[in-house]
Amino acid sequence: MAVQALTGYFTIGVLILVGVVLAHFGVLSSSHQRMMSKVALLVSSPALMFMLMSKADLTRVFAGSALVSILAIATAVVLYLVVALPVFKPDPAGRTVGMLLSSYSNAGNLGLPVAAYALGDPTWIAPILIAQLGVMQPLALAHFDAVRARESGGPVPVRSLLTLPFRNPLTVGTLAGLAVNMAGLTVPELIALPTTMLGNVAVPTMLLAFGISLRLDPRPTRGPDSAETGLIVAIKTVLQPLAALLLARYAFHLPHEAVRAVTIVAALPSAQNIYVISMRYGVRELFARDTIFTATAVSALVILALVTLL
Repeated sequence: MAVQALTGYFTIGVLILVGVVLAHFGVLSSSHQRMMSKVALLVSSPALMFMLMSKADLTRVFAGSALVSILAIATAVVLYLVVALPVFKPDPAGRTVGMLLSSYSNAGNLGLPVAAYALGDPTWIAPILIAQLGVMQPLALAHFDAVRARESGGPVPVRSLLTLPFRNPLTVGTLAGLAVNMAGLTVPELIALPTTMLGNVAVPTMLLAFGISLRLDPRPTRGPDSAETGLIVAIKTVLQPLAALLLARYAFHLPHEAVRAVTIVAALPSAQNIYVISMRYGVRELFARDTIFTATAVSALVILALVTLL
C-alpha cells in the first residue's frame, strides 16, 4: 500500500523534472511558463472538473467526512493567522497567499492519484475539490481583485466581486458537472471526448510550468520568509491532518475507512494552483513556489507514514 501511494509522488516528480530539463536546454522559457499556467487555470482545469464531478459519487461528496475535511481546513487557516499576524505581519494580499498555502490542498494534481492508489477510490477527494474551487479560490481571487483596485485608486468592483464565483472557469466547470450529476444525466460522447482530452492536459501542464519555474527562477533558499514557510509546512502537512484525525474519530465517530481517508487527504501538500494564482496577481510568487516545493517533499513522508499506521 505504501508503495502504491508513492506512485502518485513519483509521477508528479517525473513531470516536474521534465519541465526542469526542457527549461535548462532552452526548449521552454518563462513566457511559455506563463502561457501554460493560463491554459491550465482557465481552460484545462475547468474541463477536468466538469468531467470529474459529472461522474462523482454524490453520497461521498455530501457525506459527514466532507464536513470533517472542511473543519480541518478552517483549523489550518486559524492556526496560520494566530501565529502569522503578530509574528510575520504579512500585508493583506500576502496574508491571503499564506492562508491558501496553509490550507488549500493539492487535491487535483496529487490528491486524485493518492486517493486512487492509497485509498482505492478517487471520489474521496471530491468534497475537497468542491470546497476549494467553489468557495476558497473564488473568495481568494475576489480579495486579490479588491486589493488591486484599492492600490490603483479605483473603486472596488463590488458587483464584479459578487459574481466572481460564477465567472470563474474552475467554479463553473465544477458546478456544471455537479448539476449534470444531480440531474442524473450522462454527458454525450460528442462533448465528453473533447472535454476529457482538454482535462487531461491540466495536470501535466501545471507540473511542467512548476518545473520551468524551479529551473529559471531563483532556486529555493533560506530567505527572509523561510520561518513562515516552516510554519505553513508544519500546519499543512502535520497539524491539518491531525485535526482531521481527531475530528473524524472523536467528534464525528466516523468509520475507520472514513477516518483514514480524511486524514490522508488533509495531509496533501499545498496546491500548485496557489503558485499559478500568485503569479497571476504578482503576489509572493517565489514564496509560494518555495513553500509548495517544501510542503510536497514533507507531505510525501507524512502520507507514507499515515498509510502505514492507519
